[in-house]
Amino acid sequence: MNYDFTSILKREGKDAIAYDSIGKVKMAPDAPKEGYDVIPMWVADMNFPVLPTIQEAMINRIKEPHFGYFNPRDEYFESIIDWQRKRNNVTDLKPEHIGYENGVLGGVISALNVLASKGDKILIHTPTYIGFTMALENNGYDLVHSALKRDDKGVWRMDFCDMEDKIKKCKIHAAVFCSPHNPCGRVWERWEIEKAMELFKKYDVFVVSDEIWSDILVDGHKHIPTQSVSEDARNRTAAMYAPSKTFNLAGLVGSYHIVYNSWLRERMEKESSLPHYNEMNVLSMYALIGAYKPEGHIWTDELCETITKNVDYACNFINERFDGIEVARPEGTYMLFADCTRWCQEHGKTIDELEKALWDVGVAVQDGRMFNGECHVRMNLALPYTKIVEAFDRMDRYVFNPINQ
Repeated sequence: MNYDFTSILKREGKDAIAYDSIGKVKMAPDAPKEGYDVIPMWVADMNFPVLPTIQEAMINRIKEPHFGYFNPRDEYFESIIDWQRKRNNVTDLKPEHIGYENGVLGGVISALNVLASKGDKILIHTPTYIGFTMALENNGYDLVHSALKRDDKGVWRMDFCDMEDKIKKCKIHAAVFCSPHNPCGRVWERWEIEKAMELFKKYDVFVVSDEIWSDILVDGHKHIPTQSVSEDARNRTAAMYAPSKTFNLAGLVGSYHIVYNSWLRERMEKESSLPHYNEMNVLSMYALIGAYKPEGHIWTDELCETITKNVDYACNFINERFDGIEVARPEGTYMLFADCTRWCQEHGKTIDELEKALWDVGVAVQDGRMFNGECHVRMNLALPYTKIVEAFDRMDRYVFNPINQ
C-alpha cells in the first residue's frame, strides 16, 4: 500500500459527528458503558487519514493572503472531466455540462424543483437513504416507495413490475435513483439501468441519479453512469457526484452535477441560485483538485481494496457466527445493511434491545429503521481492519454468542 489505511485516528473532540454526537443527539447511538471506547459504525464517514495531495492543495492556497470573490478555475472542470473519463469511461463531458452544488441533497432538490410541483409524488426505492426522505419531505414532495427485493441468490433487485404499477397509478413524472445503492450496496448492472430507464422513458419520468458512491466499489465491480446507457437517458437524467464520499470531505461541502440537457441544466442553475446560498468555497474547489490528481486514483484503488477486505471479514463472520442475522454482500459503498428479523424473533428481542446491547459495548451501529428497514442495522465498514476485527469480536462475545449463554 502506498497510503495509510491502518492508523487509528484520534477524532474525539475534533469536530467529528461520528464520535462527538454519541449519546448526545437523538439520531445517534447511545454512549457505551464505562470501560468501552466507541467504534464508529453509524455515520457514513471514513476513519482513514485523508489523501495528502488534498491537504497540499488547500495549504498552498491558504498561503495566498486573499480570499475574496472568485470564479472556478479551469483546472476544477478539467479535473472532473479527467476523473470521469478514467473512472467511468465518460468521453463526452464538457465544462458546460458541470455545475456546482452545495451538497448532493441540495442538487437533488434543485432538480426536483424544476421537474415537479410541491405535493407531487416522487418514485424512490426502499430501503431508502434517510437524507432523501428528509430532503424530499421537507420540500413538500410525497415519496412513493418501490421495494427492492432479494433474488434467490440474495442479491437486491429492482421490482420493475411494481415500479411500473406505481408510476401509472400515482401519475409519477420524477424519480430519485441511487447508484450505487445506499444502504443496500448494489452496483447496478447495465441491463438493470437500461430496463429502468426504458420504463422511465415510457412514462416520461425524469430522473435524478445520486452517484456519489460511484468510486467505492467492492471486488472489482464497475459503476455504470445512468446517463451512459442510452441517448434518452443522457437527456432525461440529472446526475449528482462529489469527492466527499470517496475522500471523506463532507465537512468541506462541495458536490457537482452533470446535466447534458441544456433545458434542464439552465433551469437547475436558476433554481439553485434563488436562495443565494449555492456558492462554491475556494478551499472546497482546491480540495477537489487535490483529490482528483493522479495520486487520487491510486488512493481510491487502495481504498477499494481495503473496503473489500473489510467486507469479506464482516460478511464471513456474520454468516459463520451470527445465526439469524442476514446480509446481502455489498458490491459498492462501505455500508452493510443487516437484517436482524430472524435473530430478534428467535431470541425474543426487539430491534431496540439489540441495538442497545451493541451500543453498550461501544459498537455504534445505526438504526436501520431510518432507512425503512423494519428490523435492520446499518454498519459503516470504513475503518482500519483491526477495528473491524475488534468490533465483530465484541458483537460475538457480548451480544450474539455471550460466554455465559
